[in-house]
Amino acid sequence: MASDSVIHALAGAAGGIVAMTATYPLIFLSTRAAVETKKEHKTTYEAVLDIIKREGIVGLYSGLNSSLLGIAVTNGVYYYFYERTRGLVLKARTGSKGLSTLESMLAGLIAGSATTVISNPIWVVQTTQAVYTMNQPSPSSVDGTRREQPARPGILKTIQYILRKDGITAFWRGLGPALVLVINPIIQYTVFEQLKNFLIKSRTAKLRAGGSKHAVAILSDWDYFFLGALSKLVATSSTYPYIVVKNRLQAGQAHAQRYKSALDGILTILKEEGIEGLYKGVGSKLTQSVLTAAILFAGQKRIYEMTKKALAPVIAK
Repeated sequence: MASDSVIHALAGAAGGIVAMTATYPLIFLSTRAAVETKKEHKTTYEAVLDIIKREGIVGLYSGLNSSLLGIAVTNGVYYYFYERTRGLVLKARTGSKGLSTLESMLAGLIAGSATTVISNPIWVVQTTQAVYTMNQPSPSSVDGTRREQPARPGILKTIQYILRKDGITAFWRGLGPALVLVINPIIQYTVFEQLKNFLIKSRTAKLRAGGSKHAVAILSDWDYFFLGALSKLVATSSTYPYIVVKNRLQAGQAHAQRYKSALDGILTILKEEGIEGLYKGVGSKLTQSVLTAAILFAGQKRIYEMTKKALAPVIAK
């Protein structure tokens, strides 16, 4: 049902905005860490102090506007295409209530690919904003006089800057590794569904063993929170080197432009920076992505139900 897919899309977008707002400083730190060269590498603590010294607390939220737009579009498009594909598959074979693991992965592949192509320009803007001040001089000069920190560009100025510097094709920088990263949500949702099914099955068996013959276990919000966190932990840990390559390309880093492909980027980083180069910023990224997924999975169902109820009179017309 098309209207149901739209509601899923709206709920996913709203849940993503809430989760992104709560965890954005960690996204900002992991993005900066991913695009730094080995020579520039700092600890997360040192990076926080440096950013606050340069830009104040608000510096930790550079690129938030484009990120909120990006997560709304990304989640909205993903949920829409996933639910539409799911509906078509179920309609094609009547008699089954759910997707098989293979069908779920196919739906995720279609939804993820569409989402990546559509949302990539937004993430190029966000990444450019996040790393904008990395090469700017410190507000304090050597002689102690205070320099004016260059203002962080807004979304429109960042778009103009990218167009002027590299042309319109720059908005699809990093599309190769981003498409490879479609496997991230596929892994995430597959792990989530399998863990959810296992949990429901085991709890239902216990209820029925206790005398409730027709009882079916219902998962709580906390169950969704922890299942979302665990599934994202598995997905992000598996694909993080590609995230590093994607961030470097989207940021327009000169040393990243010579990567011939996503795989070549990984091999080049491994050769020049060692294994640690492939996992720069992994701590803050894992923390952020796990928390974001946990909040999203816990809230999306409730937001979906609330949105569906609110839009029911409109859909009925």
